Amino acid sequence: MINKINFFHSIIFFNICIFFSAFEVLRNNSFILFSFFLILTIGISHGALDHEKGKKLLKIYKIKNTEVFYITYIGIAIFVILIWILSPILLLSLFLIVAAYHFGKEDSDFIETKNANFLEIFYFIKGSLVISAPLLFHKDETIEIFKMLNFSIDENIMANNFLIPLVILSVLINFLIYRGNNNDLRSILFLDSFSIIILNYFFNPILAFTIYFCFLHSIRHSLSLISEINKNLMKGFPIFLRKIIPLTVITAIMYLIVFYFISEKFGIDESIIKIIFVGLASLTFPHILLEFMVEKK
Repeated sequence: MINKINFFHSIIFFNICIFFSAFEVLRNNSFILFSFFLILTIGISHGALDHEKGKKLLKIYKIKNTEVFYITYIGIAIFVILIWILSPILLLSLFLIVAAYHFGKEDSDFIETKNANFLEIFYFIKGSLVISAPLLFHKDETIEIFKMLNFSIDENIMANNFLIPLVILSVLINFLIYRGNNNDLRSILFLDSFSIIILNYFFNPILAFTIYFCFLHSIRHSLSLISEINKNLMKGFPIFLRKIIPLTVITAIMYLIVFYFISEKFGIDESIIKIIFVGLASLTFPHILLEFMVEKK
């Protein structure tokens, strides 16, 4: 059931990408405030059930005090921000590597595969498309974003003779992630990759990332969480919504507070970019660590 929903979700998302790419106003603007709003709501909400997974993990380790989870989770997030302050190049290099793996894994996690020996590498290559595509199609804008984050990138990595093969490889790797006979599952993987390419070819990197992150990555992960609550998604969705609202609102408020304090120094656009990517990095590391520990147990 969930795979059929993922299939239709991919088809709808792919067609929406094609449809919106026809509008010049979308192609020529980043809509950074709107992008910020989407990430604060739809984007970060897909990790708002981490406290539920945290409780499961505490039970496994027979820890009764739930504060241990919250302190550890928040502590890791703060530590990530401190690393960025002290060494932005180190932090963002790690984040790009971890994010590529995370995107590749979660966007294809619904597929059962036997290629366990190389699967982690396949996920990383697949997810790297989210990073390599904007560098290929909108190099100057992407470099400008990196500069705002105090991050410099090697010129060899930015060269088209490196990026083009990487983009092609990240699409073809879908053949290795799924080798079965279900054409619907294979179609999901390829449609997603082509959608990312379309987004980054036509749109500003910020808008392209926001559309991908909110309406493909986050929604797919949310669908899997809803199905865990109730196989009937219509019944599971209201429960899911009630559970994610508290942490989503708290996180959004924290982002807005930070924005208020740094916007005078950096301006609106740069402040939003810093909050989006450094903020996501600070949440991604504990989120992935939690997912890893729960899966291993």
